[in-house]
Amino acid sequence: MVRLTSPPPALPAIPALLLSVLSVQGGAAIAKGVFPLVGAVGTTGLRIGISAVILLLVFQPALRHLTATQWRAVLPYGVILGAMNLLFYLSLARIPLGLAVTLEFVGPLLLAVSGSRRALDVVWVVLAGIGVAMITPWSGGGTDGLGMLLALLAGGCWAGYVLLGSRVAQVMPSGTAVAVGMVIASLTVAPFVLFSGDLGHLTPGLLLTGAALAVLSSAVPFTLELVALRSLPSRTFSVLLSLEPAVAAICGVVFLHEVLSLSGWIAVTLVVVASAGTALTTRTPPAPERSVEVLIP
Repeated sequence: MVRLTSPPPALPAIPALLLSVLSVQGGAAIAKGVFPLVGAVGTTGLRIGISAVILLLVFQPALRHLTATQWRAVLPYGVILGAMNLLFYLSLARIPLGLAVTLEFVGPLLLAVSGSRRALDVVWVVLAGIGVAMITPWSGGGTDGLGMLLALLAGGCWAGYVLLGSRVAQVMPSGTAVAVGMVIASLTVAPFVLFSGDLGHLTPGLLLTGAALAVLSSAVPFTLELVALRSLPSRTFSVLLSLEPAVAAICGVVFLHEVLSLSGWIAVTLVVVASAGTALTTRTPPAPERSVEVLIP
């Protein structure tokens, strides 16, 4: 009998993180492909609802044992998580995936440099601002103005999610926080889903698609990011995550046939450079706050 004397080699950190990014953006591309069947709101409800069920089964949080302090922390965390996902999918229904993710990144980027008085941080903000300006409706790129606004609002929610996630992490175990937060996110979007009527013609096939979205956008990235965080410095982790707008744009081309204009690709590049530059030059880089859903976006 042959016995294993050592565990199989783990996936290296950088490939794990890059696969995580690809999984998130590939999941977003699949989600957009479902929009014609159940709409952006219905797809949001489907993904978040199934994610909540999966997380409840995995982490089995003891809801009755949560303290008032923990509820006060996790309630706004869950609400903003639901709002972030809903706004992002609504924007995705109107603008290309690459541009939606690019605009969403502006929120955490501004959060990262907020309060800074360094000239270099101003440079990163200006670069990102130029990128956004290049894809505005009045720039001649034909971008939907409402779609851009929704993506920027999703980015604002992402910044709030980072701040609230930090607070939740201080009073709750991460697994419990993510599971309970996702349940609250589901309840947050539920009225919009019911009002839209998008899930009125739900089929077993669509449920399977929703489960695939939950896995691609939640379980797989969460697992791979944990692998990466064991050995990667937070600065390197953040720089690699800055590639998400570029990966999203490529996924949009490959899976959705969304061909960006030259100005669109330049905008994506500028925001990626600004995000990576911010991560590289931050004096005391914060630990990444991407739990299961950074989702996501």
